Amino acid sequence: MNLVDIYFKMKKDVQYIEDELEKSIDTEVRELYQSSTHLLKAGGKRIRPVFVLLGGKWGDYDVKRLKHVAVPLELIHMATLVHDDVIDDADKRRGRETVRTKWDNKIAMYAGDYIFARALAIVAQLPIPQLHRILAHAMVEVCKGEIEQVKDLNNWEQNFRTYLRRIKRKTALLIAISCQMGAVASGAPQSIVSKMYWYGYNVGMAFQITDDILDFTGTEKQLGKPAGSDLLNGNITLPALYTAHHGRFRDRFQSWIADNTFWDHVDEAIQLVRKDDGIAYSQALAERYIARARSVLADLPDNQAKTSLLGIADFIIERKF
Repeated sequence: MNLVDIYFKMKKDVQYIEDELEKSIDTEVRELYQSSTHLLKAGGKRIRPVFVLLGGKWGDYDVKRLKHVAVPLELIHMATLVHDDVIDDADKRRGRETVRTKWDNKIAMYAGDYIFARALAIVAQLPIPQLHRILAHAMVEVCKGEIEQVKDLNNWEQNFRTYLRRIKRKTALLIAISCQMGAVASGAPQSIVSKMYWYGYNVGMAFQITDDILDFTGTEKQLGKPAGSDLLNGNITLPALYTAHHGRFRDRFQSWIADNTFWDHVDEAIQLVRKDDGIAYSQALAERYIARARSVLADLPDNQAKTSLLGIADFIIERKF
């Protein structure tokens, strides 16, 4: 089952969440509304809300209840992107001008803060303390991940473990709790709640590693931003890290780093990463995470939710955008 089939089967509920997303950030303050909905209107895969809905299939499924989790998690994701674009001085996101470009950094920061605040207000409508504890812990970890990324900009001394911890906090954790919180909100058994977390964690790790591969191998049309943006912004991801420390072009990278001239050669470096073994190494690691995600689901009953979760895992490892 491919992603189109999965979304088609959930079309009514996914559209319901989409409508609720826009309602959730409505405000009479015109500029705040326009800046806050700018990224929302650019579209997106809405993978986190879909994971919430699929997590909710393991208990008492009610989309009107699950919206209090699905909408906030997508809003939190959006807010982090708005803030990231300020930090990265990014001009494009999803093929459109970023909020900071269309308005300015101050508006972008407050728009991101507003989206965060609305997310918390919505999830608070579900009187389930476990949900609030999960989300609070995740937000602390996400902030740590963002700070770690800023700290490690242009840092070629970071190791693979540092990279993996950072992407866990920045990406995998939010996907993990999307699955987990959907199960919690539906009253699923704790054994299922745990499995949903670990499925989401492994899928989330693979998702970010694949993103980091696509940043080198994709086109601007596919990515909605210039290829190689991560390295141009000083964000050193796994494919580049592999080339710098273990790849066939290691000596050239190390020479540039030692001479403090790497950024004079960054366009050439992007081309070398594309040719090197770090892409295949990263792909193999992503595939291992997907294998773990699939194994988490192995002993669950065969049903439509399980089929969809397996299908999304396949999409993540094969996707080109």
